[in-house]
Amino acid sequence: MPDDAGLQALREAARLSPDNLPLRRHLAGQLLAKGYLADAEAEFRATLALSPQDPELITGLADAFIRQSAFGEAMAALEPLLSVPGYPPAAGVLAARALLGEGDTAKAAYRYFEATSRDASVADQELEARITGASRPATPPPHGAAGGSPTAPPAVAPPPYAGAPAPPGAASPFLPSVPLPGDASTAEVERSGVSFADVAGMETVKEALRIKLLLPMQQPEMFAAFGKRAGGGVLLYGPPGAGKTHLARAAAGELGAAFVNVGLADILDMYIGNSERNLRATFDLARRNRPCVLFFDEVDALAGRRSDMRHAHGRQLVNQFLSELDGVDQHANEGVLVLAATNAPWYVDVAFRRPGRLDQPVFVPPPDQQARAAILRILCRDKPLAEMDYDAVAQVTEHFVGADLKGVVDRAVEAKLQQSLNAGRPIPLTTQDLLAAARSVRPTAVREWMGTARNYVMHANDSGAWDELMPWVKAKW
Repeated sequence: MPDDAGLQALREAARLSPDNLPLRRHLAGQLLAKGYLADAEAEFRATLALSPQDPELITGLADAFIRQSAFGEAMAALEPLLSVPGYPPAAGVLAARALLGEGDTAKAAYRYFEATSRDASVADQELEARITGASRPATPPPHGAAGGSPTAPPAVAPPPYAGAPAPPGAASPFLPSVPLPGDASTAEVERSGVSFADVAGMETVKEALRIKLLLPMQQPEMFAAFGKRAGGGVLLYGPPGAGKTHLARAAAGELGAAFVNVGLADILDMYIGNSERNLRATFDLARRNRPCVLFFDEVDALAGRRSDMRHAHGRQLVNQFLSELDGVDQHANEGVLVLAATNAPWYVDVAFRRPGRLDQPVFVPPPDQQARAAILRILCRDKPLAEMDYDAVAQVTEHFVGADLKGVVDRAVEAKLQQSLNAGRPIPLTTQDLLAAARSVRPTAVREWMGTARNYVMHANDSGAWDELMPWVKAKW
């Protein structure tokens, strides 16, 4: 704790008034200004819990990271601000400082000059000198260049304001080779609040994830002895609503890693080439926040069979995806755990199942009776309850997946809420309420999915890729 009477008084005031946002913000700023970087980082983190979108707190935390040379963490903290048009110019200067620390001079220059073009008061001459010095060509300009001296450094103009088109054929030493919107991921870094304890059943699936993804991160020395590195990919597949996304979040929570949930809108773009850049930026985001679980839902839309594609840009996106999974070197994706989920694994290009990529398909089955009872117990744990017989409800919900069971609980709660409002007091949920709701709900898509799976297992399984499904499709559905 800092030996500073003023800071001690501020800390005591913050302790007595922990929800006082202006006071906590002032304390964090003072800690940063006086050089107590670890304490400032901790205070900014704690205060951000009170106001997660506060730009001043986000930039303060990023500044604390930069002063500790934690440049990747600084960029991760700034991502929510930088993804919004018209972000605070001060955030752009901090991003430039972090990017320069990571060695990316081109992007650092872009961020710096774009920010200072909107607000000259945030200019930092020392930072600008470092950027221009790193970007200046090593050889002198040709005779007759600006300045009239064959040895004078080139006159450099700031890059245009973000969004302003450059003249045709013009090249700037500060601008990246592609526009910033195509080079910045819209995916967000999260921290998962669930773990495997919040996932009912699926012990075989959880064990496969532990061995493939989690244990190499938790016991790196053991795996290093056998030449196994932390990282890799797993393809989760199964019927809709079986819990693939929930399982991915739980894997991140189990590891205490960052979680990036990638949607189709984060990648796909109407302009040719932008989808590939978005995919590259998303992997870069995960690499900056390692250890990180990078989750692609509905991955068949991004990794479909190239033989089925009529347009070249679709095949190029698949090629880019494969390239990112491989990484530019063998350590590029170390600490990045790639989880992909799909309801249609047979539409995913076979190249993704090559070792080192999504080489381990893991079937996420519909829950059995014991797992259904456990799911119901988790879904009901924060609700007023009478004596419950979850096994009885599980018996009448055969073929229900997790999403279906959540629908049963939601329907029962709505009916019980109506009774409670009429009575003027909370009335506990009973087994009969769940049974009544279960009888009024039909399972969604498991039967249809199993019918499709049966066709592939029986008639398109020469490689043995779908042998895991054999016991399931032979069952009566």
